[in-house]
Amino acid sequence: MKALVALILLVQLPIHKAVPAAPPAPLGCDDPESEAAAEVAVNYINGHSHHGYKFTLNRIEDIRVVPQGPNNDIIFLELDLLETKCPILSPTPLANCTVRSFVEHAVEGDCDVKLQKVDGILSVVASKCHSHADSSEDVLKACPDCPLLATMNNTEVLETVSAALNDYNSKTTGSYLRLLEIGRANIQYHPAHTVATEFAVGATNCSAQEAKANVGACQLLPEDQSNFGFCTAVMVKSPSQDLQVDCQLYGHQVPALDISLLSWPGITYIHPGQDTSAGLAPSAVGVTNHNLALVHNNPVASESSSSEILRSMLSAKSLTKRAVAEAAQHDKVPRPVGFVPPPPPCPGKIRHFDI
Repeated sequence: MKALVALILLVQLPIHKAVPAAPPAPLGCDDPESEAAAEVAVNYINGHSHHGYKFTLNRIEDIRVVPQGPNNDIIFLELDLLETKCPILSPTPLANCTVRSFVEHAVEGDCDVKLQKVDGILSVVASKCHSHADSSEDVLKACPDCPLLATMNNTEVLETVSAALNDYNSKTTGSYLRLLEIGRANIQYHPAHTVATEFAVGATNCSAQEAKANVGACQLLPEDQSNFGFCTAVMVKSPSQDLQVDCQLYGHQVPALDISLLSWPGITYIHPGQDTSAGLAPSAVGVTNHNLALVHNNPVASESSSSEILRSMLSAKSLTKRAVAEAAQHDKVPRPVGFVPPPPPCPGKIRHFDI
């Protein structure tokens, strides 16, 4: 009898089912975690870019987190970047680099980045970027008298770079410098005809005096002694003639462990004997800016299959569009007077200016 009563009481006890934990709220583009991931991505992009200038974050366009397991997430980022005035070889920290202004014919970069976060540590799995200069029409609308970017193989640009480098080498008591690449150039016709250029240089194993005797023997310093720098030059062609040149050498730098100097603009290391005095990488001929054409898979990342980054990003975009549509439908619900809807989680804020 006691057993029967115990059984009846047991059956009558309330049954408590485990309630599954609510999924974490999606990250917004301006959330601290999103910005931390973007910082890692931008540093990676600049660290693996070999030409032109450093880029800085302008806006996080979208972010999607795909859980892989305990303390293991895959993060997809869409980033808008802006070109700074720091050459890619400059040791200046990105935080101290000035963004090139809109009227200086700004250059924008668009990047898709795939990261992995394991136990709180972020690493880039793959990235795909490209860049483009703002349209001439937009620049002239804001500043009708501002000079526009000139093509790097423009005759006047090449003439100015050659004259500037010859002028510097004729006056320096240091190493003879060779041209690595032209960074950018512009030509202005009013009120004076001027050509302004920026270009990367490398120190050679010759002094400027030794180069006068046999310039052909002057080669870039070996990798363990390399010394790169950057020059700016302005040539006034009319109504008077003048040439102003300023060059700065950065001193020897030790690259990151996974970035060899072989991939920096000093391409002589890859092709011994190649004449870098021509100064133009094949990809730069005829264009106005070095394209941030970066497609890179991190060989040391713990998560592979980075070749599927674009397909994954497209999937993320479709899910985002669906979420936006659902949110728009939800917003049709009547709201109290004075209700201010929260800002959408993405895209994020513009940090500098929109192109």
